[in-house]
Amino acid sequence: MEWQFSADTVPSSFVTEAQARSLLGKPPATGAWRDGDPLGSRSFLDVGPLRFEAGGSLGAVRIAYETWGELSPAGDNAVLVLHALTGDSHLVGPAGNGHVTAGWWGGIVGPGLAIDTDRWFVVAPNMLGGCQGSTGPTSLAPDGSEWGTRFPYLTIRDQVAAQAAFSDRLGIDRWAAVIGGSMGGMHALEWAIQAPERVARLAILAAPPVTTADQIALNSLQIEAIRSDPLFRSGDYYDAADGDGPTRGLALARRMALLNYRSPAELNLRFERGWQSEISPLGAGGRFAVESYLDFHGNKFTRRFDANSYVTLVQAMDSHDVGRGRGGVSAALSRVTARAVVVGIDSDRLFPVEGQRRIAEHLRHNIDGIHPVVLESGYGHDGFLIEAEAIGAQLGRLLT
Repeated sequence: MEWQFSADTVPSSFVTEAQARSLLGKPPATGAWRDGDPLGSRSFLDVGPLRFEAGGSLGAVRIAYETWGELSPAGDNAVLVLHALTGDSHLVGPAGNGHVTAGWWGGIVGPGLAIDTDRWFVVAPNMLGGCQGSTGPTSLAPDGSEWGTRFPYLTIRDQVAAQAAFSDRLGIDRWAAVIGGSMGGMHALEWAIQAPERVARLAILAAPPVTTADQIALNSLQIEAIRSDPLFRSGDYYDAADGDGPTRGLALARRMALLNYRSPAELNLRFERGWQSEISPLGAGGRFAVESYLDFHGNKFTRRFDANSYVTLVQAMDSHDVGRGRGGVSAALSRVTARAVVVGIDSDRLFPVEGQRRIAEHLRHNIDGIHPVVLESGYGHDGFLIEAEAIGAQLGRLLT
């Protein structure tokens, strides 16, 4: 099929002068939020010590989070929204005042929207290992230096255990709904398997039951791009005398990932074979518009993320296998008791619809029986972030 891309949702093929100016100047060694930075809309909860699947531990763990709406007197209207790999707790709200970017799901969450904050108490935590306020590689270890590569190896299950401890401290015994897309969908699925009694409704958006060998291979290239940057310095770059961090490697990892987040149809229709400069790309100094687009987003990313955190989170994604130690995928999914909706994107080349089909066919209370909802979208994997009307309609069905 052919997709039509509207001007209000698809940026220009070319990087504007204003965008280019926004990236002038030397990027920081890390784009992480650090203690002492403006708080923005963040709150924090200390959830105590945690031990992890691979044997590591942390003596103290802090979770950064944001909330919208009011918790009901009965405590039965709390909705947990879990972000993707490069997201954070800033689900809704403008950029500025401690938030480098605007909220990533503003078209879904808010008064009168699909997740109606006049009805629901919405909670969005920054995941363990992240770099926007929760404990992660940029946090200080007991010796007073950043954890860096010493940070424990985490699995998806470890991150969900941290979210469960966070929920306990928040005083929420049972979530009215747990909703997640991409890596957040991995977390949501683990929630429903690990603690089915704590999840009333479940939404899995563009996420698989298992990270495949193909996906692990793609992730390994992104990790290697970061580690190969000479300024990575074995992960110890925070206090480098020259102030330089592995921004080239992190930007390259982001460019690789972006090719998996978007679809070939979108890139081809948006850019064709146009070039950014007035010089033909067939000659010296030429530059295709799509190259400029990838560069812009890679460089922008370095100003809001941390290289060590990126490696930590990608490795956690690699660990994802709901059937591990549970008798296989179908046995694990049979534990889920929540009313569920499973959504896939037909053009998703990162987590193809086959994964969502595998999830849906084993959920006892999927509202579409053994089938997922498959949305037609030209945006690829990022459709769950961009297609607000279509995604909102599915969440509305779940939350009725």
